[in-house]
Amino acid sequence: MKIQISDNLIRHYLRNVYFINGHSYAGKSTMVRMLAERYGMIHCGENYHDAFPREKLDRWKQPGLCYFDTMSGWPEWLSQTPEEHYRWVTQVSRECVEIEILELIKLAANGDKVIVDTNIPPDVLRQISDYHHVAIMLCDPPDITAQKFFDRDDPDKKFMYDQIQKCPDPEATLRNFNAWATYHPPVDIDWAHTGFFSITRSDFVSDTREETLSALARHFKL
Repeated sequence: MKIQISDNLIRHYLRNVYFINGHSYAGKSTMVRMLAERYGMIHCGENYHDAFPREKLDRWKQPGLCYFDTMSGWPEWLSQTPEEHYRWVTQVSRECVEIEILELIKLAANGDKVIVDTNIPPDVLRQISDYHHVAIMLCDPPDITAQKFFDRDDPDKKFMYDQIQKCPDPEATLRNFNAWATYHPPVDIDWAHTGFFSITRSDFVSDTREETLSALARHFKL
């Protein structure tokens, strides 16, 4: 018998979990951190699926998540075309959904409120959550991450930039890397029309964190 858990059961166990998804560079991580601090919520940052032991992953059941363990080196990954990279990201997202739902059920088991920077796609969030537990944060323009990605003081981004510089043609590799952010597949998530509450960030100079925080808190009824 193939195990399948009904969405109404998952929704019950995630009733104290609040999700923020959307574009890169829209401020998701900042808002999750600030909401956790301001309202005493459990902070669940991006890539929380990493809590699952890597040695327990199965390369046949989770090939996307196991890719970094099987690739020949970083140049192989960085040389993916935008189409190839999109397919890999989509595969990883599908594989992460199961792990992330289980991790969130564990985090919320004691009744504490959890705020999460999630990659769970909107069509899944519709099944496992509700309107006042999900917010979508957008950028205008949506592809600004291609310009701003390496502006952040982030160890992971510094590592990636160093790997790009080690490639035979760093400039070409960087152009290809940036092209991942501007690639638009034939069928993609229409972030602006998910049906969930959304906030669009278009000012990348002024500090609008408190204003955004207040809007999210009202939406989440905190």
